[in-house]
Amino acid sequence: MCIYKNIAKSIGVAALVMQLTSCEKWLDRNPTEILLEEQVWNDPEMARSVLANLYNRLQPTGGLEGGLLSPTDVDEGMWSGGLGGNNGRNTRVNYGYDVKQLWDYGLIRDINLFLENIEASTVMDAEDKQQLLAEGRFIRAYVYFLHVRGMGGVPLILRTYQYDGPEGVPAMREPRATEAGIYDFISTELDEIKDQLPQTAGSKTRANKWTALALKSQAMLYAASIAKYNNLMTDPIRTTNGEVGIPAERAAGYYEQSLAASQEILTDGPFALYEENPDRAQNFYELFTTKNNNPEVIWAFDYTLDGKYHSFTFENIPRSLRESAGGAGGVTPSLNIVEAFDYLDGRPGTLATRTSDNSDYIYYDSPEAIFEGKDARMAGTVITPGSTFRGQRINIQAGVMEWDEASGRYIVHTHADLGREFEDGGLMVGHDGPLPNAANVTNSGFYLRKYVDARVGSAQQGQGSDVWWIRFRLGGIYLNAAEAAFELGDEPQALAYINRLRERAGFAANSLTALTIEKIREEFRVELAFEEQRWWDLKRWRIAHEVFDGNRQSPNTLVHALWPYRVVRPGDPDKHNKYVFEKRVAPRFTQPRFFRLGNYYSTIPQNALNGNPLLVRNPFH
Repeated sequence: MCIYKNIAKSIGVAALVMQLTSCEKWLDRNPTEILLEEQVWNDPEMARSVLANLYNRLQPTGGLEGGLLSPTDVDEGMWSGGLGGNNGRNTRVNYGYDVKQLWDYGLIRDINLFLENIEASTVMDAEDKQQLLAEGRFIRAYVYFLHVRGMGGVPLILRTYQYDGPEGVPAMREPRATEAGIYDFISTELDEIKDQLPQTAGSKTRANKWTALALKSQAMLYAASIAKYNNLMTDPIRTTNGEVGIPAERAAGYYEQSLAASQEILTDGPFALYEENPDRAQNFYELFTTKNNNPEVIWAFDYTLDGKYHSFTFENIPRSLRESAGGAGGVTPSLNIVEAFDYLDGRPGTLATRTSDNSDYIYYDSPEAIFEGKDARMAGTVITPGSTFRGQRINIQAGVMEWDEASGRYIVHTHADLGREFEDGGLMVGHDGPLPNAANVTNSGFYLRKYVDARVGSAQQGQGSDVWWIRFRLGGIYLNAAEAAFELGDEPQALAYINRLRERAGFAANSLTALTIEKIREEFRVELAFEEQRWWDLKRWRIAHEVFDGNRQSPNTLVHALWPYRVVRPGDPDKHNKYVFEKRVAPRFTQPRFFRLGNYYSTIPQNALNGNPLLVRNPFH
């Protein structure tokens, strides 16, 4: 088979572009088009192609590709897909110290090389040069943020080194910067470049003033949280020279920086919360899948169907809707996250399944009735029993509970065949499960809705979805502003920000009249569920080891499931053909989450330690 490729190599002595027109002659072919370095770096279009490559290389750190399994690292979901390697996420005794490890100095070197070559250009127009330099510096700041949030202080390398033999290696070694030093670099860098970037939000995928402010809002909030909460621990996690740990007196300054960046976006930015659909649940879902004129998105990684797509929908579509064998039901939401969404009348989100004295079930007219009156963000995030997706009702039913008059109790009937009927002609097991110890069908009683593509064909293996991954959106900025304002003592302002988000979710205006840090954290949890935030939030608040303490009795260490049953009890019309629910630990989920103190900072790769004796190990490693 003949393959046509464009090979662009921008790092090194030259950039080579070859179009292969005869596969069998390829190895004997001499390059016909050689682009010298000065041609690449003096041409804005070619330089932008190198920049595009740098943007592209950010995605494997997370999102709909690299971050597919992230919800299974926390209490948002579990793996209900194939019974192979990923099922180990349900049975792991603890987190490895290399979880979330990032040490990508190859990418940092290529960014520095890009910046040096643009800076050295003597032909490029000044305006093009300024924007390219600013974008490169933004990418570098973002990459250092990804490093520092997981590793603590890392070597701050802002130039390239040329290898001239072994004798020059010692001069190339750099120690780790302090954790505060990396955050300070990010802050200073963003301040310097924000006005050199485009001032409009015309592109949602490239850096502009607003993406720079969004990154500052996020990064400074992380730095502030660590400065405050790490130092409130009985034994703060830190190293002697500050590679890990930020002084407590820095917290207020970082909160102020975060709040200022957030408020500039909220006050002056060209963004608005997505409120295009009067159906609040559908509106919240569409926020993540609508790409045209989406007013909430600040920065996203986009996909297109012409060769650039992802398999997120193939992996996570409900079983009855799958379009290719082997897909469906990969990451399934937990009862834990479903119950985190409050009721609109202010009640906590715990689902009522038993009477107050625990003597009997609560009987519902339909599987969906138990969820009525919940925060609309729940239905926009999770496919619950009886809800619809792609216009089809999702039948999630674990079995039938048949009343036995002789014993005065229910007999449970179930089957391994999905869609199986009971002897009365009604459904016994849903077409979408749940089933225990089965692959590609929910084990938790729920399916994921957020980021799953409603377009028919997107769940086909080999075609995929072009739904984008949103890195920064206005909803997250509201949360950042609320937390920073609250930590700085301005509760009224924080309340205004939180209530604005809750109002979009269906709550009455000003539904909260008082605020606590715990309530703010609950809002982070539900607004940003499945957006790859909870791990980092629990870490920066220094409560991950408390939430995931390895104790099976703790509320969020195990993934819990909700299994619906149809009641067969002809002698009692108030209960016959009603639905009841069983709460249980998801059968394939066997080990409680256990976050050790050593997980607050990932281990430095051994090859980096071997090559650079100046590097200080992270605590507990």
